[in-house]
Amino acid sequence: MNNLNSISALILVFALFSCSTDNKEQAAKAKPPVMVDVIIAGKEDFISNLEVNGLVLSNELVDLHPEISGRLTYLNMPDGGVVSEGTVLAKINDADLQAQREQYKTQLELAVKTEKRLNDLLRVAGVNQADYDAALNQVNVLKSNLDYVDAQIDKSVIKAPFAGELGLRLVSPGAYVTPQTILGTLGQTDKVKIDFAVPESYSTLIRKGNKVKVQTNDSNDSITATITAIDPQINSVTRNIKVRAFLDAGIILPGSFVKVLLDKNRKAMIVPTNSIIPEAYLSQVVAVKNGKAIFKTVETNLRNANVIEITKGIEPGDSIVVSGMLYVRPNAKVKIKRVRTLKELI
Repeated sequence: MNNLNSISALILVFALFSCSTDNKEQAAKAKPPVMVDVIIAGKEDFISNLEVNGLVLSNELVDLHPEISGRLTYLNMPDGGVVSEGTVLAKINDADLQAQREQYKTQLELAVKTEKRLNDLLRVAGVNQADYDAALNQVNVLKSNLDYVDAQIDKSVIKAPFAGELGLRLVSPGAYVTPQTILGTLGQTDKVKIDFAVPESYSTLIRKGNKVKVQTNDSNDSITATITAIDPQINSVTRNIKVRAFLDAGIILPGSFVKVLLDKNRKAMIVPTNSIIPEAYLSQVVAVKNGKAIFKTVETNLRNANVIEITKGIEPGDSIVVSGMLYVRPNAKVKIKRVRTLKELI
């Protein structure tokens, strides 16, 4: 009797469960489709833009050091003065070098005469070859010594390596200086370059010859600059690419921080930013096909305030849900309430 009661109870439980399941399936089938708005995917005009910080640098900038030690006997470095290439800026006392040069010059003249005389004697066998070779060697040694002294004298003169504007003078006439002493700086302020870094995901925006806009912190007006160099290697830590551009016109003081604005107008597959469903390691959009919601994994690239570029995952003509995504489940029935255009949404 007990076994019979147990079997009856199990049959009753299974019957109730079966009824409950059937009811849920029927309820699911009877559930009305979610109403959504969609756009038709296609390539549209896409303005990609990016704002990064840049550092303004002189086209050429150098600290002026003497090449030898000594006392300054001449100094022509007015603060902020403009100089041309080759202008003599300073001289170091070279009296000892000049005296040494005269000494070598006199010795060389005597050695040349001795070599010539022995050469004449060698032709008539009046002197052996060894004596003549020693005299010739003495001439060559003295010429080398004279060249070395001339090089040292040349180093005692500091000249402007290029045309530019002097900075603040850091020494006074008569000061004793060494190669470690900085006399001042020389830079080109009429032509400046701007160094900035761009994330690798925006590498398509940078090409040699492209124009960028530059804004200073004290002005909203933009100045154009031309990209002249791109570092061929991406920084492995920051994942940024170093870029250099030259200012086309205008003046910005070297050392200033500026905003660099990059933009590019092109055709791309784009969707509204709010139609993207972000996940931990991927992004998805909801497409409508045959009245059902299809979740598609996509790859994104550049974005701006309203839209984002899709590089992989959808095809032109796909119906992409732009409203009601929160209520849609995979393979659930959906009904298109309205087909929107991208211009309406942005």
